[in-house]
Amino acid sequence: MRIRFHFRWIPFVVMLLLVALGVSLAQWQQRRGDEKVARAARLEAGNLAAPLALAAAPMLPSDAQAIEYRRVTVTGHFVPAWTVYLDNRPYKGQAGFHVLTPFQIDGSAMHVLVAQGWLPRNNAERTRIPDYPTPAGTVTISGIARLNAGHVMELGTAPALAPHAIVQNADITQLAQASGLALQPFILEQTVDSTATAPASSQLPVRDWPAPDLGADKHRGYAFQWYALALMAFLFFVFTGFRRANKQP
Repeated sequence: MRIRFHFRWIPFVVMLLLVALGVSLAQWQQRRGDEKVARAARLEAGNLAAPLALAAAPMLPSDAQAIEYRRVTVTGHFVPAWTVYLDNRPYKGQAGFHVLTPFQIDGSAMHVLVAQGWLPRNNAERTRIPDYPTPAGTVTISGIARLNAGHVMELGTAPALAPHAIVQNADITQLAQASGLALQPFILEQTVDSTATAPASSQLPVRDWPAPDLGADKHRGYAFQWYALALMAFLFFVFTGFRRANKQP
């Protein structure tokens, strides 16, 4: 018995599109997984390494990438006049803000943007920021270097950055341009400072920073599903081609 194959152009083109789509998305998911594996390695290395004393010399973006997740210490003073508040940063189900304040490095004009912590939102008056202490004078703080403060979905045009503005997102470059301050190309998520108490009328910012998403296995699973889709599209094309051809008299 002779086995025949019935070739049709439209199913062939659809199969090629599905295979290309599946392979492309699978490879994208693989790259995402590889990025998270590398991020996990940097996080582990940062936890094991000794704290890095931040100097005043300006860093390149590549330098900032090299120290991401490193523990960093720096001495200087806060510049509270240019504090901005990141909105839509919930913590344990409660709405609130992340407090970003420039920190001038001792003996220089260079600054680093410090995420001081999380503050709850006043439900009765949305734009009212709780009283919280920002140390005055020279202090030494510690924290974890991050390339940015995270990004949330933002509809419409973002408002201009201004002192004490409440915004959805704050880019370091934009904040440097708006404030005129020289800023290092990373953010320091503060964990420790030289002041451990606050006035009774104020609230200490919460410094329970969320861990980075390290779900590499999730992306590998998605990659497998997309590869499976591509294979199924190919096999379906081949199977139906043989079936149609061999049904004909």
